Amino acid sequence: MNGSPHPASHARPSPRLSNLDFRISKITMPPTPTSSPTPTPTPRTLADLRASGWTSRSVKDELRDNLTAALERGDDLFPGVVGYENTVVPEIVLAVLAGHDMLFLGEKGQAKSRLMRMLPRFLDEWIPYLDIPGCPVHEDPERPITGAGQRLVRDHGPEQVPIAWWHRDDRYAERLAPGTKFADVIGEIDPARVVGGASLGDEEAIHFGLVPRMHRGIFAMNELPDLDELVQTGLFNILEERDVQIRGYPVSFELDVALVFSANPSTFNRSGKVIPQLKDRIGSTIRTHYPTDRDTGIGITRQEAGIDLGGPHPVVVPPFMDAVVEEISVAARRSPYVDHESGVSARFATANWRAMVASARRRGIVLGESPAVPRISDLAHLHATAAGKLELDLMGSHQMDERRVLEALIAEAVATVFRELVDEDGLESIAQAFGEGVRIEVGDLVPSSAYPAIMERIPDLWPRAREVNPAGDPAVRASCVEFLLAGLHATDRISRSERFGRTIYETDR
Repeated sequence: MNGSPHPASHARPSPRLSNLDFRISKITMPPTPTSSPTPTPTPRTLADLRASGWTSRSVKDELRDNLTAALERGDDLFPGVVGYENTVVPEIVLAVLAGHDMLFLGEKGQAKSRLMRMLPRFLDEWIPYLDIPGCPVHEDPERPITGAGQRLVRDHGPEQVPIAWWHRDDRYAERLAPGTKFADVIGEIDPARVVGGASLGDEEAIHFGLVPRMHRGIFAMNELPDLDELVQTGLFNILEERDVQIRGYPVSFELDVALVFSANPSTFNRSGKVIPQLKDRIGSTIRTHYPTDRDTGIGITRQEAGIDLGGPHPVVVPPFMDAVVEEISVAARRSPYVDHESGVSARFATANWRAMVASARRRGIVLGESPAVPRISDLAHLHATAAGKLELDLMGSHQMDERRVLEALIAEAVATVFRELVDEDGLESIAQAFGEGVRIEVGDLVPSSAYPAIMERIPDLWPRAREVNPAGDPAVRASCVEFLLAGLHATDRISRSERFGRTIYETDR
C-alpha cells in the first residue's frame, strides 16, 4: 500500500477493544429456527372443521394474534438477526399490530429480505382451504372469494365439502422487481380459456399471478422502485381495493393478502421511481441500518460467515484482527471514494473475513502450523473478495481504481485499531531503528517460527507485541508483530512495499 492515498478521516471515537485474551474456540452460532411441521390436522370436511372449533381469521389478524402470543412468551422474534433489537424490530412489531402492509427501506446488505422471509413464522402452522381441483386460490372455507368456491359451499352440504390444509412455509411468495411483468404478479387473460367459451370479464378466463395465488398469505416484492409502473398500478389497486383488474376487466375479489416490499432509499425517494399512490398506501416504512457499533458488526460478520474454525486445521482469530476486518467496512461507509447511496453491504465484511480465515488456514495446511492465526499479510488477498462489492463515487474517486481504494481503506482501518491498542510512547525509537537501515520482510507463507529471528534487529518490537496480545503462541506473536508493523506504516512512521508476495517494511527517510 506504499504510496496509496489515505481517504480523509471522518472517524468517530471508537471504544477500545475490551477483550484481547487469546483462546482457541469455535464460533458460537445462534440457533437456526427450524420448521418441522406437526402432523396435518385431521378435519377433512367442512362439517368436521366446524366441529373442531376452528374460526376464520384474516391473514393480518393471524399475524397480529401470533405475534402477540410470542411477545407474551418473551420469544426471540427474529432469531439470528443481530443489532436490530431496539430499532428495527420494535417498528416491525408496531406495523404488524397495526395491521399494516410494510416497506423495508435500507441500503444493500441490511437484512431486508431476511426479515421479510421470517414473517411467516407468525402465521398459523396450518390453515384449512377448500379442496377444489384446478383452483389456484386457497379458499377460506367460511369466506370463499372465487365462483368455484362459492358454488361448492352453496351447492353441497358441509359433509360433502372437502377440506385440505396449507402449511405456513408455503404461504409466502417473493419476487424480484426487475423484469417482473403484470402477468407474473397480477395475472393475464388465458386465450385457451376464452376459446373454450369463458367470457373476457369472467374469472374463469384468467390465469392468476402470484398475488391472487397468495390469497391468505404474504407476498413480498424486492427492489420496488425497479418495478414497471403498470405493475405498480396493479399493486396499488390491491392495496386500495383488495381486488384485481386485468386488461381493463375488473375481477372483484376480496383478496386477503399481506404485502411487504423492500427498496433502497436512493431509488425509492427519486421522483418517478414509485408512483405516489402506491407510496401513500403502504402502511409502515421500516428503516434498516448498518451496525451502530463495531462489536455488533463483528458478531454479525462471524455469524454470517458460518465457518467452523475447528477441525483438522483449526484457525484462531485474535480480536484485533476481527476489529481490523470490521473497521474496513466502517471506513468504506464513510469514505469519500465510495458511493454512499449504494452502501457497503454486510456481505463485504463477511467475504473479507472468510478470505482472511482461508488464507490463514492455507498457511496452517502448507506449513503444518496448528492453530493458524490470521495476520495482516492475509489481508493482501481481499482484492478478490472485494471486487464488485464496492461501488466507487465517480466524482470523489479521482480516477482511483477499486484496488487502490481498498488498500487505502485497509490502511485506515489498521491505523484506527492501532491507535486504540498501542501506546504511542516509545514508538519513535522503533521507527528510528528502521531509519538506520533495518529492513523486515514478512508474508502470509513465512513460518511463525521465523518471526523471533526476524525481530532480532528491533528488540523493542517484541515486547510491544505482547501489549497487543500477551499469548505466547508463536502464531499469535507473528500476528501481533505484523499488526504493529502495519500500524507503524499506517501512521506514517515507516514505509512499506510489496514484492513477489512478500511485504517489506523499511524507511525511505
